[in-house]
Amino acid sequence: MSGTLAPVKPGRLIINGESVDAASGATFETRNPATDELITTVAEAGIEDVDRAVRAAHAALEGPWAKMKPIDRARALWKLGDLVLQNADELARLETLDNGKPIFESRLVDIDTVARCFHYFSGWATKLTGDTNSVNPGWFTYTLREPVGVVGAIIPWNFPMIMVAWKAAPALACGNTIVMKPAELTPLTAIRIGELALEAGIPAGVFNVLPGKGRIAGEALVKHPLVSKISFTGSTEVGQHLMRTAADTLKKLTLELGGKSPNIVFADADLDAAVKGATTGIFYGKGEVCGAGSRVLVEKGVYDDFLAKLVERAKKLVPADPLDPKTRLGSLVSRQQMERVLGYVETGVKEGARLVAGGQAQPVNGKGAFVQATVLADVDNKMKVAQEEIFGPVLSVIPFDGVDDAIAKANDVFYGLAAGVWTRDLKKAHTVTRRLAAGTVWVNMYGFYDPGMPFGGVKGSGFGKDLGEACLHEYTQVKSVWLNLE
Repeated sequence: MSGTLAPVKPGRLIINGESVDAASGATFETRNPATDELITTVAEAGIEDVDRAVRAAHAALEGPWAKMKPIDRARALWKLGDLVLQNADELARLETLDNGKPIFESRLVDIDTVARCFHYFSGWATKLTGDTNSVNPGWFTYTLREPVGVVGAIIPWNFPMIMVAWKAAPALACGNTIVMKPAELTPLTAIRIGELALEAGIPAGVFNVLPGKGRIAGEALVKHPLVSKISFTGSTEVGQHLMRTAADTLKKLTLELGGKSPNIVFADADLDAAVKGATTGIFYGKGEVCGAGSRVLVEKGVYDDFLAKLVERAKKLVPADPLDPKTRLGSLVSRQQMERVLGYVETGVKEGARLVAGGQAQPVNGKGAFVQATVLADVDNKMKVAQEEIFGPVLSVIPFDGVDDAIAKANDVFYGLAAGVWTRDLKKAHTVTRRLAAGTVWVNMYGFYDPGMPFGGVKGSGFGKDLGEACLHEYTQVKSVWLNLE
């Protein structure tokens, strides 16, 4: 697949505006999950590197970045978005090599998402305001909205470059500095965007990138006393650990964690549209998506018809070379993840679910962590496959009887990240939406995102928001000022 492509240069840390090796000289390998081939080696950040990066970021808060006019900060972020577009082919290829996702997704979806995120938040750099409050005629009282300081961003391997933008764009627009810790499995696009940030005119020390192990570099970042905030996207278990660890230094936290999102199909829905939405909702991104619609709840009156259409569509999704523009189902991120996903399928069948599509590994040219598009029918909502996040192309189909039953089953999980509702009844759409325990609800659509709309969960899916005006509160703090005029 990738054997004839140009080699990828070794990845290095970005600290204080320079590409450097780790202080220890340590490196790790990053491999293509679709071929098992070595892509390149990457510098492995340690505790000393974290300290250097955080101190550089802290110093930059009082340096040129602090003195830069908001309009100039906006121009730099806009230029970074432009540079992402100008380097689209390179970034998309790196993303697909590292993650295994189809180049179709990397090039035609993710790149635009990243660029739009930097462009959107560049506009907010000039629009962050305080308020005047007339609490007493003899005083002048007002508020200032200020950056929180050094932001530590710890991002996952499923959408590496999108997550860079989701964290860096609002943090920098608000005047913070950032230390980005990409996932060990997928560090390459974060490093490249960090290089482009320097090219865009973002000063040294403002945007630092530290590839490395979560238990070493990530842990050190959370513990560092000069880091004011951690923005994390990843598993609920790690989020819980970060919350406990951050308590020692009272850091501000944003946690976007796991999901087991219900996609609810009522009998009055457009079934063809719902089938298409359900398919995209779980198989886009190979199901390695926090907000994936991994549970489809179908009203009993249309259950058989819906299932037949769904299975037909799922069987047409065939794992293939991620670098082929025609491919729609790529490789999972690693063999370990593949084994985890297949283990859940086996468990589901043992619990009584009916395997009606997929369920097997399907190597391409004898290699890779490929898993077929899998559908488990007649799933009981109490089964493990309906309660736990699988993070792969596995869909559990669950029957329900009426609105109350649908909502009860939808909400009867630990998580509360997203949900979908399919119905032609506008009143039902609104009433059901209000009763769902979810941070995002899509109606007659699924899995759409925009920089202008906040995203984040409730319950076991965490707290705080990425994106939209709402996320700016996560990256700023309010100072009250009292001036005596008497």
